[in-house]
Amino acid sequence: MGDKTKIIKGFEHVSYKHQTFDAAEMKQRSEKFYKWLDKRRSVREFSDRPVAKEVIDNIILSASTAPSGAHKQPWIFCAISNQEIKSKIRTAAEKEEKESYESRMSDRWKKDLEPIGTDMNKPFLEIAPWLIIVFKKAYDLDTNGVKHNNYYVNESVGVACGMLISAIHNAGLVTLTHTPSPMNFLSKILNRPANERAFLLLPVGYAKEPVFVPDLERKKLEDICVFYG
Repeated sequence: MGDKTKIIKGFEHVSYKHQTFDAAEMKQRSEKFYKWLDKRRSVREFSDRPVAKEVIDNIILSASTAPSGAHKQPWIFCAISNQEIKSKIRTAAEKEEKESYESRMSDRWKKDLEPIGTDMNKPFLEIAPWLIIVFKKAYDLDTNGVKHNNYYVNESVGVACGMLISAIHNAGLVTLTHTPSPMNFLSKILNRPANERAFLLLPVGYAKEPVFVPDLERKKLEDICVFYG
């Protein structure tokens, strides 16, 4: 089959050439990427300035390159710009948030949230030009309605969400990870099938100008990593 393909355990594999760099450039690139990512912040105040659908297409395609258990790709991205649907989502989300703040969340939890400045009001759900709602597929259904297993679903979708957030940052846009609990109202509003469960809601757009974020610090390397050499 030549140098470009190879049969492994009965399946065709294709040749893969990965780009690499010398030690000095590798260090420079890794530091530059870290510093770029370190500028990312969660933003709660959005502009209603439009964002082209083609940008959202590319952001979602970037997220879809994530690895997944047995390459099942157990995710669905629902991208919403329709104002009526966004308003329905805001109403339902704020209902759940109100109950959470008033009865579900502990006093310690609410105390920990104080520096961030969040509350039960979520105007960004209507103001941001796009909402991307990530659904995890607990299992797949074929055309005959037969169930097919997916593997490491939470882990796979979590990795895809991280890549989605990075892609949003790369496009010069901002986002916020929003997880109203429970989130089953999203399945009802968007009429999603029973095998899909809402995983994460991300408003996507430009930051309001001016915009302010909490003066927070990320943990240092020695606080998040243990080396064994």
